[in-house]
Amino acid sequence: MMNLNQHRRAAATRTGLGRKAVRIGLLAGVGLTAVATAATAQAAGPGSTAGTGHGVAIASDSAHALAVPGQRTRFDDSFTVHQEGSVFAAAFHNQAEADSVGCTAAKPCRSVALSFQIVTMAGENIHLNAVNTSNAANRHCDGCQTLAGAYQFIVSTPRPFTLSGAQLRQLADIHRRLDALGRSTAPIATVKAQADALAAQVTALLDTAAAHAPKGPGVDALGVTAPHVTVHRMYTS
Repeated sequence: MMNLNQHRRAAATRTGLGRKAVRIGLLAGVGLTAVATAATAQAAGPGSTAGTGHGVAIASDSAHALAVPGQRTRFDDSFTVHQEGSVFAAAFHNQAEADSVGCTAAKPCRSVALSFQIVTMAGENIHLNAVNTSNAANRHCDGCQTLAGAYQFIVSTPRPFTLSGAQLRQLADIHRRLDALGRSTAPIATVKAQADALAAQVTALLDTAAAHAPKGPGVDALGVTAPHVTVHRMYTS
């Protein structure tokens, strides 16, 4: 719960060239080294923009919830899957923003925004810029609850692969359960824990998918860069 007026915090995670990464709040992939990489849009939602061409992938996803006296409870979520194939450069941005404005301690506001961005790509020495941010603001809103959570899941494999129909259906089911958090009246801490649990399920699914990605005929598996799943998690409240 946040009860300070005129308060805002913002944070970001960025990745640079190759396998270097700066990570805040990392959820490590099961059995895989967490290293940075990233990916275009298949199943992009209304908070998403994407573009790709000639081996370059760009996408931006966001969720924004605004609570005010006339609508004191607001929830917004974004859940997008971007599958790029082979790329040599990629730029991805994921953001969650929640604002509570002008409510009182007697009639407080509750604003929650959660954004899940899932991206896959393939290649070696990919030039990548990945940014994951969350922003929460409580303005003139004593006793209000404001929570913003951004999750960015990035999968890198040496050779292209696509998520199977069964895996996409599993992701769709996780998305439905994320949507259901909008109807929750549980404390903010519980909502956050439930979102973390859904993120862990996404991570496990992607770990399995990446582990079974093709390595190519006649290729020594030990001589090829192993698949990597990176998860960035950022919360502000």
